[in-house]
Amino acid sequence: MTARPPLSSLVGQPLIVGAGLAGVMTALSTTRPCALLCAGRLDAFRPPHAASWLAQGGLAAAVGADDTPALHAADTLAAGAGLCDPAIVARVTDDGPAAVRRLAALGVAWDRNPDGSLQRGLEAAHARRRIVHAGEDATGAAIMRALIARVRRTPRITVIEHAHARDLVLHDGAVAGLQAVIAGTEVILPATAIVLATGGVGGLFADTTNPAGATGSGLAIAVRAGAVLGNMEFVQFHPTALSAGADGQRLGLVSEAVRGEGATLIDETGARFTEELATRDAVSRAVWRHMMAGHTVYLDARKAIGAAFTQHFPAISALCAAHGIDPLTQPIPVRPAAHYHMGGVVVDAAGRTGVPGLWAAGEVACTGLHGANRLASNSLLEAVSFGTWIGQALDGHDRPARPVASEKADAPAWVPPPFGLRRLMSRYAGVIRSGAELEAGLRQVLAQPQGDARLVCAAIMHAAVLRTESRGGHFRSDYPHTAPTAHTSRLTLADLTRLNAQVAAPVATPQ
Repeated sequence: MTARPPLSSLVGQPLIVGAGLAGVMTALSTTRPCALLCAGRLDAFRPPHAASWLAQGGLAAAVGADDTPALHAADTLAAGAGLCDPAIVARVTDDGPAAVRRLAALGVAWDRNPDGSLQRGLEAAHARRRIVHAGEDATGAAIMRALIARVRRTPRITVIEHAHARDLVLHDGAVAGLQAVIAGTEVILPATAIVLATGGVGGLFADTTNPAGATGSGLAIAVRAGAVLGNMEFVQFHPTALSAGADGQRLGLVSEAVRGEGATLIDETGARFTEELATRDAVSRAVWRHMMAGHTVYLDARKAIGAAFTQHFPAISALCAAHGIDPLTQPIPVRPAAHYHMGGVVVDAAGRTGVPGLWAAGEVACTGLHGANRLASNSLLEAVSFGTWIGQALDGHDRPARPVASEKADAPAWVPPPFGLRRLMSRYAGVIRSGAELEAGLRQVLAQPQGDARLVCAAIMHAAVLRTESRGGHFRSDYPHTAPTAHTSRLTLADLTRLNAQVAAPVATPQ
């Protein structure tokens, strides 16, 4: 564990909360001394503190001779189902080839062909092979190890491990500090520039591919400070999580790249029942419906990939082996699981929120890139691009912090949300939703004890109730059609406070 520096040494430094890909890229891209707060150990792969470690497929970028950023942008817009910001899509996809080069310069060893060209994989809804990877199907871990090694060699970056952010400290509506718990001690760190890179919300669902800490804490922190939450109803469920393991534990992911190489989805009879390379939301719904009809679903790579499976997908092979499954001779049991949140803290093209001094990067942010449904492997690209741009913006942020800090011992440790709450989210706000179920689930969520998880769950469900259509990752069985006009959704703390008064009060009233 890295020794905690004196708090006084951090005064005036930007604080980056979260040490996944977005947070680490932000720290490496600014030239200023900064502090990088990590929920666990910075180099911990098992258990992972950040979803970035778990990325298998790779990073999407138009690096092939048959590809262009414009084609990449078109695929992104199509997947986003009318809710992408075209200007952001163009900016990020244009940055794709440069992002690959930046990572290589920072030590990422991309997988290459014998001629030295980048290997490129195909994933769902991409018109070209444009997924670059490292370590075959362990791209996230390969990228993170390279960048963390660079962080460790960068003296201006102070790493603070076992740190959990609790709330922002504001002065005249602007960021003035961060309340956090570091290794069991509650502290207030003075700062006028804070970057939230706290990840997604998968840990709020019973079935998820995300780390346990992905419970939307950054969303709660931001909205309490006055930031706006956008498109909270859009949760992407990955269609092929390994359907094995203990109840409530994180499910292993079977990458979309496996389907990109020809693996098919079959049931217990061996029948194929859907198009494997449709958008993730469509495939997840097809798998879910088949399961609800009483079938067991498998991903069959035996014929399409065969003996090459172990070579091309060593991490997935090891995952399967740990559960007694041999992909060379057996189909892999799979099911949908909460995987990625398209919603988040609303930011502008520079990653700024509406709170002066507060930025958001990575999955916690709603940038306009993903719209209603993230295109596969665009998440790593977004983290690299926005992390770079926010880091550069921090260089120009010059507002003196007050040189004060305080701490008090014996702060309560972070605890994951109760499994009962996670079951509520999976039951009422899962792959296929209805208004009646969402409203019933929302009442039960608001009857839970106050806390970050309750706040974020309520925001997701409330936004889903209000969206009376089906679009991208949000599917309503009572409104199965897509509205002719696309609109973004927005929620503030005032909206959620009114919701609590309207819905929670009747639940708490004795009959």
